Amino acid sequence: MRPNLAVASLLLILLGLPLGWSLAVALVSGLNAAAWRALMADTQFLNAMGVSLWTGIASSLLAAGITAWLLCMLFPGPAWRRTVRFLGPMLAVPHVAFAVGLVALIAPSGWLLRLVSPWGTGFSSPPPWATTQDPWGLGLIAVLAFKEVPFLLWAATTQLQRGDVARRLAAELDVARSMGYALNAAWWRIVWPQLWPRLHWPFLAVLAYGLTVVDVALVIGPTSPPTLAVLTWIWLQDADLMQNAQGTAAAWALALVLLVSATVFWQFPKMKLWRDRWTRGIRGSPSTNSHHPTEALIPAGAAVLLVAYLAVVMALVTGSITGVWAFPSLLPQTVTWEAWASVGQSLGTIGTTLTLALASAATGLVWSVAWLECAPAQWDKFLRNAIYLPLVLPSVLLMLGLHQLTLSWGIDARWVGVYIAHCLATIPYVLIALSPAYLGFDARYWAICGTMGKSRWQFLVKVKWPLLRASLAAGLAVGFAVSVAQYLPTLFIGAGRFFTVTTEAVTLASGAQRSLTSAFAALQWLLPAIGFALAAWLGQPRRFKRQLANYIPE
Repeated sequence: MRPNLAVASLLLILLGLPLGWSLAVALVSGLNAAAWRALMADTQFLNAMGVSLWTGIASSLLAAGITAWLLCMLFPGPAWRRTVRFLGPMLAVPHVAFAVGLVALIAPSGWLLRLVSPWGTGFSSPPPWATTQDPWGLGLIAVLAFKEVPFLLWAATTQLQRGDVARRLAAELDVARSMGYALNAAWWRIVWPQLWPRLHWPFLAVLAYGLTVVDVALVIGPTSPPTLAVLTWIWLQDADLMQNAQGTAAAWALALVLLVSATVFWQFPKMKLWRDRWTRGIRGSPSTNSHHPTEALIPAGAAVLLVAYLAVVMALVTGSITGVWAFPSLLPQTVTWEAWASVGQSLGTIGTTLTLALASAATGLVWSVAWLECAPAQWDKFLRNAIYLPLVLPSVLLMLGLHQLTLSWGIDARWVGVYIAHCLATIPYVLIALSPAYLGFDARYWAICGTMGKSRWQFLVKVKWPLLRASLAAGLAVGFAVSVAQYLPTLFIGAGRFFTVTTEAVTLASGAQRSLTSAFAALQWLLPAIGFALAAWLGQPRRFKRQLANYIPE
């Protein structure tokens, strides 16, 4: 179909104006030499940078490795199709909710230690172990890795579920098997070199989130020193102008570190070492029926991932109704609904969460559909990198510039300002979710409709969008989940005047209100879960009841 340059230009202005303005303001703010000198002289800076690099890179590589390992043994086959069904529920668990649930499990007074206490641990009180907010950042790495594996699997699914791609890769695997390659060897040398370039942006989003995350690090990350993102956030909230300027410099330092890390990972597949390892070499086992030794571990590996999510959700739900719970008892002595009663009284918080999420998700879907429909192929090819910038920029840096924009436009601490910030976060994710199915749509349908005299609008409403309703519903659910999980945009742009379930969960996590924290974290999971469930229901194939009476001649 013919692109519409006017609509595509308007879409670019709507997205590019706030994004470009924010980056320009942030760039000007970072040109403070005194702030950079103060940053370099700060004793916390290098330690915080080291912690950020360790936790961000380790969690990203771990998530990518586990994802590749699972894909190697699951695709193609019925086990892969069964695994795909669980991705929605796992994606619905926000990072903060997962962190709160994991804290409830691994804390010195958590379920895991209580579970083994009857077998003679000898503890009558919680031991002074640094299982949460540990100085090595292991808890933060675990949360990030467990949370990003489903996201990377989902990103791979958007590529592998395209019928043409799946059939071609399966056929190529069969050819390699017939040449004597074992299944896993064929997968690493045929599927992975073709799949990994398609996962560059999702992986960079994972890397950027791991290096620059604030809310999850506040819940379960190390504290002395904290990660550089948390330290930057603390400086930016300080009343001292010099501390603010130092925070701006730290935000740009995060961006530079992210740029270097992303460049290394982006160029690595082009290196001769990578090509030789994954596209050449021995065939492995000469038998086409042989199995890799780790293949038997795949059911256990997939089960561990699923059990971890179930345990986290169970810990959240149970913790939200827990009253008195003396250590080391496995079960609480009393059950109370006071936390949920408090949540029920926070209708303003729930209403703000829903309105922001629904509005920004709908905007992200409309923008993405209009862009995919109207933008020329050349525009889409060259401008995707700019559209995906909110995914890979440090959130503290983007919010710094966006805050100045909202001040200039007079929408600071207003709903519309927070809405714009949420839209910048949701649009790239919705576009990633929607692009494979939308761009892979068979153009012959439009040719057939054209020969029948149907207009472009009639084709979209009656043919294309109904056939793509599963992808459209999934994109809307992804945008809704992304908006619900936003912490920094809501707090920074809203100037603390707008409360959502995420801001409440992070704030309460630093206190001692265990049941109320669990209740808000459980609600933070429940809202996206309902969204994904509705998307799955809307995306089901149509079922028509045959009306026999219409076929019986009179």
